[in-house]
Amino acid sequence: MWVNLLVLVLLVAVFWVWQRFSYWKRRNIPYITPSFPQGNLTGVGKKRHMSAILQNCYKQLKSSGQSYGGVYFFINPVALLIDPELIKVVLVKDFPYFHDRNLYSNDRDDPLSHHLVAMEGTKWRNLRAKLTPTFTSGKMKLMFSTVTAVAEQFHKCMAEEIRHSSVVEMKDLLARFTTDVIGSVAFGLECNSLQDPDAEFRVMGRKVFQLSPYRALKLFLAAQFPHIARAFHVTLTLPDVAKFFTGVVNDTIDFRKTNNVQRNDFMTLLMKILKEQEESGSIDDGQKDHLTLDDIAAQAFVFFLAGFETSSTAMSFCLYELALHQDLQDKARQNITEVLKKYDSISYEALHEMKYIDMCINESLRKYPPVTTLTRRVEKDYRVPGADQVLQKGIMVAIPVYALQHDPDHFPNPERFDPERFTPEQSEKRHPFTFLPFGEGPRVCIGLRFGMVQARIGLVYLLKHFRFTLATDKTSVPLKITPSSTILTIDGGLWLNVERL
Repeated sequence: MWVNLLVLVLLVAVFWVWQRFSYWKRRNIPYITPSFPQGNLTGVGKKRHMSAILQNCYKQLKSSGQSYGGVYFFINPVALLIDPELIKVVLVKDFPYFHDRNLYSNDRDDPLSHHLVAMEGTKWRNLRAKLTPTFTSGKMKLMFSTVTAVAEQFHKCMAEEIRHSSVVEMKDLLARFTTDVIGSVAFGLECNSLQDPDAEFRVMGRKVFQLSPYRALKLFLAAQFPHIARAFHVTLTLPDVAKFFTGVVNDTIDFRKTNNVQRNDFMTLLMKILKEQEESGSIDDGQKDHLTLDDIAAQAFVFFLAGFETSSTAMSFCLYELALHQDLQDKARQNITEVLKKYDSISYEALHEMKYIDMCINESLRKYPPVTTLTRRVEKDYRVPGADQVLQKGIMVAIPVYALQHDPDHFPNPERFDPERFTPEQSEKRHPFTFLPFGEGPRVCIGLRFGMVQARIGLVYLLKHFRFTLATDKTSVPLKITPSSTILTIDGGLWLNVERL
């Protein structure tokens, strides 16, 4: 009897998997043939980065001439968008059908995972509206002196580093710079990671992004099967990391309340939202969308992680390319020198006149987007414009940013690093939704302005004072990418020869 039951269960399971894997075929949508159990993601996190896998899928599906095609993330069917016009419709025009990212969060067991990036529905919308004022250009101007103060320390730290050795591992050094910037701007704290590479903020930040293949797989599976993950109380934040960041946020709030501290930073805005809720009585009324202390910790946590890692990664790739192309590095340095002739110091206004630096950063973000794939979940059945097809509620939609930005139809000779692609004239010529390093639409990266200001300042200080060439015995050409990393990152670090000017 048990044998018969087991056979029946196996047959049902096989039939169910077959049904899942025939999803796109039954709908007559071009698709990539999957294999069990990983679907089209064979080798992800171990041998291949997600960006390379989806680039391959994109190339195969693009030849079909359709605006999208079907792929499988494990046993889940996913619509891979090909056409920039459809991407525009999904991210902007028909955003209400696609407003959530399909990322895992679990506020019960893992409060720090319940942040703006993963948050859904009306709670996301309300919080986004409350946080947006802290990222306006006016607020960036107020934070500018804080960032340049850290950049001055960064300059001194670099000078000290090359006294010991002219070969410097820049990836970690840039992460220490952005850690100190974010610590100051978000928490009003001196992280001191430039002075001490093992400062606690830096250690914890490093831990979050050091993913073993097992942790990377756990993170991915939780996003693919969130209901099962929540039922099994799956947490993604390491316990010591959660304890550290929750403690820092609570201590900062207590200190500021006790000493009536006011600063132009992210924490002050979060505390203001909390105070307004308390005064309005919304917490006592049990409103579903009110902000809790755990929510505040989660927002500060994600702002810290996104702010230090993506900016330092973008600067690393930009420095790598400028080290390879001395003529472009000289041109960038000349741009800095010419602008500074008009200004006494590196001011907010001066920074915005350094157009070539901007072009270099944008070209780096094109060739090496830190976030290589955007995801959305279909919230209700959606009829695809210009096609007799419906994307069903619950299906995931993936936008292959890396593949789009390496498509020769959009960016000729895509492997070439060419900042001239981002002159106003060249940018006008191409579809705006072929360049999406920060996403687009209502869920565009909220810290876009801050990230760009931080990257600009860091690069300006470096290029003004130092010359960089590649340490070819330690850093390969082309670069190796860490396959298990959630964001695009250099495997083995970025080793450069640094010469003081």
